[in-house]
Amino acid sequence: MKADDVKNVTVLGAGFMGHGIAQSFAQAGFDVVMVDIKDEFLQKGLANIRWSLGKFLEKGKISQEYHDAVLNRITITTDRDAAVKNADIIVEAIPEILKLKQEVFADIEAKAPKHAILATNTSSLPITDVAAATKNPKKVVGMHFFSPVVRMNIVEIIKGEKTTDEVAKVIYALTEKMGKEPVMCNKDVPGFIANGIQMFPLNFVGQLVDMGKFTPEEIDSATTMKLGLPMGTFGLLDFVGIDVVYNVLKFMTTRIPGMKMAKCLEERVQKGELGIKTGKGFYEHPGNRWQRPTVWSQELADRFDPQLVVVVGINRAAELVADEVASPSDIDKTMKLGFNQPVGTLEVADSLGIDAVVDKLEYISKEYNKFYAPHPLLKQMVKDGKLGMKTKEGFFKY
Repeated sequence: MKADDVKNVTVLGAGFMGHGIAQSFAQAGFDVVMVDIKDEFLQKGLANIRWSLGKFLEKGKISQEYHDAVLNRITITTDRDAAVKNADIIVEAIPEILKLKQEVFADIEAKAPKHAILATNTSSLPITDVAAATKNPKKVVGMHFFSPVVRMNIVEIIKGEKTTDEVAKVIYALTEKMGKEPVMCNKDVPGFIANGIQMFPLNFVGQLVDMGKFTPEEIDSATTMKLGLPMGTFGLLDFVGIDVVYNVLKFMTTRIPGMKMAKCLEERVQKGELGIKTGKGFYEHPGNRWQRPTVWSQELADRFDPQLVVVVGINRAAELVADEVASPSDIDKTMKLGFNQPVGTLEVADSLGIDAVVDKLEYISKEYNKFYAPHPLLKQMVKDGKLGMKTKEGFFKY
């Protein structure tokens, strides 16, 4: 099957991610069936789609004709068997519970056409483990959309251990037909590309706080005032939800040797201090709204070197390149489009100088945690004189 052969798409789940995925496929011209276990969930999802399209119409970004056509392409049902029987692609967007996903995939595989590709929108669970519940794991692939789906133009495509190149290529081309930017994650590694890189610096700053080396206020003052991160790092944790990050990290620490969870994250989850949604996380959030903490200051910023946070992310990105998980260009595309970074992680590495990155990682390894020792690829690049912009070659050529 080729991407041009795909006509009918089924989306399992009408929640925050599911209805956005359904809308995105419908906007790209596909006939979509959105299915959930209760009609009330479907009605809420459809109402959200109508609201989203209404905003586009109100702003003059789409015509009334286009608005109506998109809605007409979406069918809703609680009958999962009927929803999948004519599907070319099935995209699952149900809760992040492995056993539940396995049960659903085993069931829909038996009811769907033999040519149908089964995709999971998981952001962290192993594609290989989901596929293990099916009789033909070659057809199972990761299709990780970013939130909010309609506005975020990037999709991570993740190959499980048995996913065929043909299936991955179909999903890649399908993503392009949707008007989104695909990035290929060639191996089923913890966190894939996006979370695989982003979680390392977030966990690292938590560990610095655990050790009593720095406070959240010092780290965030530095990362906002010196790096230009509008929410800092702990502020970002509060915004995203400390429990969300905790759950991803909890899974990653079981699969990555030597990686340990920052205790300050675990403690806040146990206390129910999850950030904005509970009114308190690392900071207070009156009215459950994020506000820039007044305690941040230049004096506090001068106590912490924010490049320590940057190089930890670079180190993980280098590992993904070395293990042929993803190309440097796909890694930087992911970080720029997925997290609104103005410059890619590996572009930053080339700008700083690979030798400088290695020096800072060796400092971190000695002073704080051996887990963050510089990856052999970075050391080899220094030996080879591939130091980045100053030598005209690093992860990229200049």
